[in-house]
Amino acid sequence: MSAVAGRVAALHRYPVKSLAGEPVDALDCDHRGFAGDRLWSVRTRADKIGSGKNTRRFAAVEGLLHIRARLAGDRVELELPDGRRCFVDDPAAATWVSEHAGQPVTLAAESTVSHFDDGPASLLGLASVAALGAEAGVEIDPSRFRANILLEGTPALSEDKLIGQLLTIGTAVLEVTMRSTRCVMIDMSTADLPAQHGNLQAVGRMNEACLGVIARVVVPGRVSVGDAVQHLDG
Repeated sequence: MSAVAGRVAALHRYPVKSLAGEPVDALDCDHRGFAGDRLWSVRTRADKIGSGKNTRRFAAVEGLLHIRARLAGDRVELELPDGRRCFVDDPAAATWVSEHAGQPVTLAAESTVSHFDDGPASLLGLASVAALGAEAGVEIDPSRFRANILLEGTPALSEDKLIGQLLTIGTAVLEVTMRSTRCVMIDMSTADLPAQHGNLQAVGRMNEACLGVIARVVVPGRVSVGDAVQHLDG
């Protein structure tokens, strides 16, 4: 085992897909992914998953990134921009989110179909975000990319070289499976940030619209802020 020049700088989970999430000091993971991450989703009348984009599986729903979601014990709490709070399984939740979004929606817990886009864990180096900012000519907040694991001390775009490798982070082992393809959500306003148009175009120019990587969990465990990232030789 040899160390990758990097450590975990920050960790985030997103209890409801496409809603604002929360920073955490540690995350437990199993073969599904990180505990508490993307447990719920917003669903349209056509039963598509609410997102910032329109695809076969997803439907653009206005304003989701302005609603906060956090774990409160064993339940997921929502906070709307006007300060109202409720649990995701409360009768009021769908009504409030529908009013905010300007269309009727429901909230659904994950069942047999995963809420993840490409895989259960996402990693992104802070140096890659800085390089994108240099390309775009603006400072870009790393939280726009909604990664579970932010890495420090790694060269820009070096995550791409990890594809196919096994990484030990804390007590967990992850296999990096693919690059993370970006969409228009990285340009959108959020609960914490204004819209920043041009980010997606800059990713396209710099790295074929990809930034960061996706991984699957090989050995369940716990990942904590400050953990070293190591790769398994061979």
